[in-house]
Amino acid sequence: MGVAAPLPVTDRFMEVLERLSERSVEDYYNPYQTFQWPETLEENRFWMTPELLTVFGTEHYDRLGEDALKRLSKWESVNFYSLNVHGIRELLIEVVGRIHMPGFEVPSDFFHHFIGEENEHMWFFSEFCRRYGNKIYGSTAMRADAAWEPEVENFLVFTRILFFEELVDHYNSRMAKDTSLCHTIREVNRIHHQDESRHIAFGRELVSLLYQRMCDAVPAARVREVEAYLKRYVVYSVNSLYNPHVYKDAGIADPLALRNALIADPARRAHERKAIRKPLAFFLKTGIFSDDTLPVL
Repeated sequence: MGVAAPLPVTDRFMEVLERLSERSVEDYYNPYQTFQWPETLEENRFWMTPELLTVFGTEHYDRLGEDALKRLSKWESVNFYSLNVHGIRELLIEVVGRIHMPGFEVPSDFFHHFIGEENEHMWFFSEFCRRYGNKIYGSTAMRADAAWEPEVENFLVFTRILFFEELVDHYNSRMAKDTSLCHTIREVNRIHHQDESRHIAFGRELVSLLYQRMCDAVPAARVREVEAYLKRYVVYSVNSLYNPHVYKDAGIADPLALRNALIADPARRAHERKAIRKPLAFFLKTGIFSDDTLPVL
């Protein structure tokens, strides 16, 4: 991790930091006291909003039938929270490595709120997985295919964090409002959405400044390489939702074949685009993406 130049801090950024820090204090809750974990969750109801299932909109959704879809929703739910556990652990490592370091003096106070809240999110997501799925699904991180300059590396860290948070929030906000889901699942999603709204607002401001700093520090060709990498990261992140281990646990005969079929199914593209609509619009607006063409989606 290299040392980067100071952030091109604006009055707006300072105002956002102050407002979000105040809200973090005002909205603080103790997750160890907030959640009332029932012994079990009902198996005969959906654990995830049906429209968010990876088979939704395809022939497989219609063919599986309601009972199989409910089983699938349980394991897709556990996979979704498992992805949160892994994603949060990685972002915590990166943010802790930058707190009170050169180039991040200004946002470091907010980093303290961010780190504390994300650690608590990781706890309640892992608690859900272990209590109701008796497992946390594994995950593999997408590694950089180049040795990045410090300004590029720092930009990519916080841009990946922002995209991850926005993708997750699409699911959180939908499930928090879904009255067909049980109270525990709605609460987990509602509380995470409440905190993530602050983190996303902060992330957008910080990423905009980091993008400006990166563009000032590296050639235009490098900026386009970064764009290509981020587009692959977007596709990788979306594809991580299609987990063959989930399909196996749901009792589907050929889980790998289903995963491959779903990733290749054009009927899934509109649903994937819906899930990433907000971060994609932000990337286009800021110039991080020159167009909305992605390798697969």
